[in-house]
Amino acid sequence: MIFKIQINIYENRYLCGFQAKAEVEFYGFRSYLIGGFKVKLEKLQKDMMEAMKAHDKARKESISVLYSAAKKVGIDNGCRDNIPEDMVDQAILKEVKSVKEQIDTCPAERAELLEEYKARLAVFEEYAPKMMSADEIEMFIREKFADIVASKNKGAIMKSVMPALKGKADGGVISQIVAKMCQ
Repeated sequence: MIFKIQINIYENRYLCGFQAKAEVEFYGFRSYLIGGFKVKLEKLQKDMMEAMKAHDKARKESISVLYSAAKKVGIDNGCRDNIPEDMVDQAILKEVKSVKEQIDTCPAERAELLEEYKARLAVFEEYAPKMMSADEIEMFIREKFADIVASKNKGAIMKSVMPALKGKADGGVISQIVAKMCQ
């Protein structure tokens, strides 16, 4: 055999995420390449650099907030270098929720501040993971948790459903759908 490439993807809980191991064999010599999956974090960093080059201060600051939040979540969970995308998504969703609360509590006479928050929210939503619609949530619950839904016990349904839909759907929407199912 002259040339052989084998790529394995595995979950490494010690390093908090997925990793790829590529084994390359060329004329009997073997080489190994190991790397983590941190695509979304790298995209944030690249987009922040582009905003700096374009002198777009508001966009750069918004992306910087997301990047810092993602790095903080990674460090808090012991994943300084290889921060998995689900942790990045979790940090982004937390920041989106925070800026929505800022918009709701901002006084009407502070129009310039309100516009700043809305611009920040627009940037955050570009990077936020797509949330499931109400119809998709209802279909998911009926398919995966049919036996629990039959009990009509809202607490038991929510206890089972929330971990499965964490980060994929809004908790308020899930609660409304479950309440409707229990009637």
